[in-house]
Amino acid sequence: MAKTMIEPEKTNQTVYADGGAIRSPLKMAWRKLRRHKLAMVGMWVLIILHIFAIFADFFAPYSELTTDRRRTHHAPTRVHIISPEGKLTRPFIYGYDRVDTMRNIYEENHDVVYPIRFFVRGDKYKFLGFESNLRLFGVDAPGKIYLFGADRYGRDIFSRLAYGGRRSLFIGIIGLAISMSIGLVYGGISGYFGGWVDNLMMRVAEVIISIPSFYLLLALSAVLPPSLGSTERFLMITVILAFISWAGLARVIRGMVLSIRQQDFVTAAEAVGCSQPRTIIRHILPNTMSYIIVNATLGIPGFILSEAGLSLIGVGIQHPDASWGNMLSEALNLTSLTRYPWLLVPGFIIFITVLSYSFFGDGIRDAFDPRAQT
Repeated sequence: MAKTMIEPEKTNQTVYADGGAIRSPLKMAWRKLRRHKLAMVGMWVLIILHIFAIFADFFAPYSELTTDRRRTHHAPTRVHIISPEGKLTRPFIYGYDRVDTMRNIYEENHDVVYPIRFFVRGDKYKFLGFESNLRLFGVDAPGKIYLFGADRYGRDIFSRLAYGGRRSLFIGIIGLAISMSIGLVYGGISGYFGGWVDNLMMRVAEVIISIPSFYLLLALSAVLPPSLGSTERFLMITVILAFISWAGLARVIRGMVLSIRQQDFVTAAEAVGCSQPRTIIRHILPNTMSYIIVNATLGIPGFILSEAGLSLIGVGIQHPDASWGNMLSEALNLTSLTRYPWLLVPGFIIFITVLSYSFFGDGIRDAFDPRAQT
């Protein structure tokens, strides 16, 4: 039995006579995404990680380059909330004494107590042009709090994870924005015009795909001047990864456009006098957005892993600047890893990030699948 359409008096939303509302595609996708529990978990983990990286200066107790050679390979600091008398108290840590210099073994000194203070003044930093030294937490000098331990230079791993996240996380977003822009336009033009234009453009794309990106980056790193700063190297890695990864996306978009250009709404747009660029940008490419969104959520981990791999072998971000990849490089030494297992923390963060993107991407794919049940 057909449903009768009724316009409510006080809302602009069209509803059926039986009370069922007509939802927009985005609302329907969001409804299906919320039902995907793992996707929602992944989404919130990614939100927390990105906020942690953006506001690293506030969340990190120390700056990226703060070192203390007297605390090399310091073990993670134990946070206590129970006083020696057995009563619940504000969080605090004990002082630590270095009892073995050769093996970097530290023991708590229960005679020295450092309360953990919130909204404290620490190392200065600049954010959005403003200078501040306010940090979320810290302890009074000469105490040090190392939630995830310290590296061989006595630098706080927790703080460096926050600063390194700015590079390791956002290299994926920046690189994806570049590669998607090129791939969308290139694939859209190729699929729309077809014929010899499509033939020529796809041959160029196949040449780009055949380039071994990893070895290309190794070759380029060999000719880079040693004086090149870490920021410039970071931007170069991002751009290179983006420019050699757009071709695969362009081929998929080209196939989708070949199908979409036969639809009636494209014929209608051409009939009313829309120019070819306007037809491609305003009418054809928006119909590929569901695939683009899914590709974006699944493509960012590839950039993150590429940066981590390059930095791990010393080609990417260089010390003393932090990235999750070059922080993980300290765990390559089996002896160090056996003695100081907390050096693997950056690897777990990379694993959690990539897994969260996979869960979120899987949920996005299901949400935008028109064949999935609502």
